[in-house]
Amino acid sequence: MLKFFSRPDAVGHLRGLAEEFGDSTNSVRIELGKLQEAGLIESFAIGQKVIYRPNSKNPFYLELTKLVSKYLGFDQLVERVLSQLGDLQAAYVIGDYANGLDTGVIEVALVGDVDQAYAVSLAEKGEKELKRKVRLAFLDDELSLENVSKLKLL
Repeated sequence: MLKFFSRPDAVGHLRGLAEEFGDSTNSVRIELGKLQEAGLIESFAIGQKVIYRPNSKNPFYLELTKLVSKYLGFDQLVERVLSQLGDLQAAYVIGDYANGLDTGVIEVALVGDVDQAYAVSLAEKGEKELKRKVRLAFLDDELSLENVSKLKLL
């Protein structure tokens, strides 16, 4: 669920997902089948590879993305942090969380002229609530994020 509902452009294929989660292809195939049967994900073929992605047309899609966001703690963190940081142009979750992996480290890129000391203090408070490490990157513009997997928050 984290893989497919933490970002709208999430995709994966059987072997890649098995490697990513350190599980057998058979158990991943079973779970993918359940998600597909429920209509939560859809598949398409590229050559001989079957690619899976979230089914954004499913009536529960938005609710599932909200649920995953709440699980990850982003909803509370985003509301508090974004409104108080200064001239924030954009905020992105990058790294493992943007790829749908809950590794215990949340990496956030903040773009704009933000109060960095305040952002760091908020991140430290957020770490205690989320029970995850929060790493911040401060950027003047979005150009340095071109080749990074990201989930846009603002």
